[in-house]
Amino acid sequence: MVVNKSDITSIQKTAEILNHGGVVILPTDTVYGFSAKSDISEAEIRIRKIKGRSETKPFIHLISKPEDILNYTDDKIPENLLMKWPGPLTIIVNDKKIPGITTAFRCPGDEWLRKIIALCESPLYSTSVNRSGSPVIQTLRGILNEFESEVDLIVNGGDTVDALPSTIVEIENGEVKVIREGALKL
Repeated sequence: MVVNKSDITSIQKTAEILNHGGVVILPTDTVYGFSAKSDISEAEIRIRKIKGRSETKPFIHLISKPEDILNYTDDKIPENLLMKWPGPLTIIVNDKKIPGITTAFRCPGDEWLRKIIALCESPLYSTSVNRSGSPVIQTLRGILNEFESEVDLIVNGGDTVDALPSTIVEIENGEVKVIREGALKL
């Protein structure tokens, strides 16, 4: 099923499918992403199978408000980073619920997407739309051709030609380390 992002029911339809364990392809403020609720393990397994992604490679967790990251980490996040949210910045922090594990969080700049995340009452997994090892698919036609039969919903937000993924940083011992330079220049 495909719905246009501009459709007035797109937020509700998307959140409903996600809340029932579905896997969707969503436009973000960077590139399209596979998404599912992070608290539904079957959905994570489905995304990994569709994408061909290793079980050891983690997904980004999308949150609806910058302050939501404080629910998941005790790390002190520099104010200059938090001021970049909402936006194309992913921050890797120590996960306070799973000692010894780090988790990547992003508060996307797209208000439409943040409304969906809020309706899901859980972070959403996000990973770029492509088969592992292949380039990110940047056109709706390419996404439909490759994945339409494998996901529950595709939201049409237009083509994202020349879009860059989010910039990824890691907080380690209070220091900020750039892991991937992307759409946000630090």
